[in-house]
Amino acid sequence: MFDPHDPLGIDDLLTDEDRAVRDTVRQWAADRVLPHIAQWYESGELPVVRELARELGAIGALGMQLRGYGCAGASAVQYGLACLELEAADSGIRSLVSVQGSLAMYAIHRFGSEEQKQQWLPAMAAGETIGCFGLTEPDHGSDPAGMRTYAKRDAGGDWVLTGRKMWITNGSVAGVAVVWAQTDGGIRGFVVPTDRPGLSAPEIRHKWSLRASVTSELVLDEVRLPADAVLPEATGLRGPLSCLSHARYGIVWGSMGAARTSFETALDYARTREQFGKPIGAFQLTQAKLADMAVELHKGILLAHHLGRRMDAGTLRPEQVSFGKLNNVREAIEICRTARTVLGANGISLEYPVMRHATNLESVLTYEGTVEMHQLVLGKALTGLDAFR
Repeated sequence: MFDPHDPLGIDDLLTDEDRAVRDTVRQWAADRVLPHIAQWYESGELPVVRELARELGAIGALGMQLRGYGCAGASAVQYGLACLELEAADSGIRSLVSVQGSLAMYAIHRFGSEEQKQQWLPAMAAGETIGCFGLTEPDHGSDPAGMRTYAKRDAGGDWVLTGRKMWITNGSVAGVAVVWAQTDGGIRGFVVPTDRPGLSAPEIRHKWSLRASVTSELVLDEVRLPADAVLPEATGLRGPLSCLSHARYGIVWGSMGAARTSFETALDYARTREQFGKPIGAFQLTQAKLADMAVELHKGILLAHHLGRRMDAGTLRPEQVSFGKLNNVREAIEICRTARTVLGANGISLEYPVMRHATNLESVLTYEGTVEMHQLVLGKALTGLDAFR
């Protein structure tokens, strides 16, 4: 029988373990996020972020794609399915998990010393410690090589960090920050406990997107760190860019979660909303919209699956992640906008999730690589010519 929610039978690609992970995260989001998310979004707050982090840790969702140190060791596909289910609830919740696991924890796991891993990762996996990732600056987003945050060594061997980071998810609730800075030896990453003197994290207010998410600045005013605070295995931009590629992979999946919720809302609405004596889903133009949304949604989910299998096989390339992020976020936004038209005036109400997802995706579109940056990554891969400079 044809399933309008899975028209291509994508569920057949999943193992029983894959489905168990997906269903666990879906149920958690249904119980803990969906009853409250419209209120959190409207108020522009995530008041229970620490509580949610501990719950996410308890179901193994934090750093779930990492192995050891209390992490679940899940497959890339399972991590992707979790991102899809979280963003089907709200992009801000998926961002909480992505920044924790794919940026802060991944950086420590991939580039940190054994002492750094033992000190931070178990508590982060449990959600007892929240992490953030400081790369973007007020004047340097797409060009991280131009960052002005600087770390210098003093005579005693300590590091002293000075600078500002901007648009930092989890910043004001984090117990640890992974901060990237210029040094005399190139760009290096530092593990920075947020209770260090000189570090502050003023929260960014008045957002129209990702409102149910904690977003902050990081201000570093001669923050003193011991010599062993540096990530020993990361030198240059290779470190932060590999973290971003890992997080972008989660976005490939997550954006399809926002699109799925918007599509299914429009589909249900079209079946029940009557105009001119019949459900609007019986009109040709509405069916055309639903068909186009379904095609792009499930193509995007198939693309995410393909990239996930490649990541599990160790063959996924950064250019392929750019392919997925560029396509899926653009299509997700279009699905949300089309769904809004199916709902008519109701589409702008928080009684329905569509406009919330659409506005959230405006942030997802540009963070962790703008459309233009991913187009240029693909352009360089296709032509062999570098248009970045």
